Amino acid sequence: MNRTDNRWGPYPLVLAGAVLAVAYAALAPEPNLYWGGFGLGALIALGALIRLIGGGGRLAVRKKATDVVTLGLFGVALMAASVLLILKDEIPL
Repeated sequence: MNRTDNRWGPYPLVLAGAVLAVAYAALAPEPNLYWGGFGLGALIALGALIRLIGGGGRLAVRKKATDVVTLGLFGVALMAASVLLILKDEIPL
């Protein structure tokens, strides 16, 4: 294990943000409930961006390309689902 494997990098920031987003989603009243999911998706996408520019730290689990694609797609999908749930009454289906 080399010296760069022991750094935390952006992991505490992403973890703290995820805890706050989930807490907001759990405690928010019904109209604002889905913004917690959007915030969580944005943090996951931010983690993908940080991993892309090279500051992986503890977020670096697999190859860089795999991490970026996986985190990016999951973050964007979570944000899109949250927006659809927020706007569900305004979108004709």
